[in-house]
Amino acid sequence: MLQIEGLTFHYPRRELFTGLSARIPTGVTLVTGGDGAGKTTLLRLLAGDLKSQSGRVDCPSPVFWTDPKSTAFDQLTVAAYFKSLRPLYPQFDEQALADLIEGLSLAEHQHKPLYMLSAGSRRKVWLAAAFAAGAAVTLLDEPFAALDMASISIVIERLAESANHLTRTWVLADYEAPRGVPLAATIDLGS
Repeated sequence: MLQIEGLTFHYPRRELFTGLSARIPTGVTLVTGGDGAGKTTLLRLLAGDLKSQSGRVDCPSPVFWTDPKSTAFDQLTVAAYFKSLRPLYPQFDEQALADLIEGLSLAEHQHKPLYMLSAGSRRKVWLAAAFAAGAAVTLLDEPFAALDMASISIVIERLAESANHLTRTWVLADYEAPRGVPLAATIDLGS
């Protein structure tokens, strides 16, 4: 279980959270709210990418998080990116990765550098990695953005399977709950 206690975070000209507390159980939790409510910021705080002004986050490891807008891996091929993750995640599932590469139509992109991929294909790479990593906590920011309907169906199916997992936590930041995915909890950051 992931726990947030008294979390306070402000950008220089914008206050986002003051004393935010939440318990995030295993399964799938939705972080929702309007534009600028802090959904992505909360994921970045949970991942350790940002530091809060006060409060604490107790988060089991390993945590899987990739900012969908990241350019950090741009020079790696898709295959090299997946290879770089294997030592970081002891529960990395090769069969799940192979199934996702096929299901998300990533086979033709294996030897392309990430910077050559469309936004949708890059997002598919992050999602395949997320589902294969086997991390204790997986953080997904707007997981359906820029995806085709077939890929959305695969992601929903994987999330629905993850909803009943007893040892893993999935935190999704999005505007609405994905249909067909039972939620363990919802954190509404308001508008």
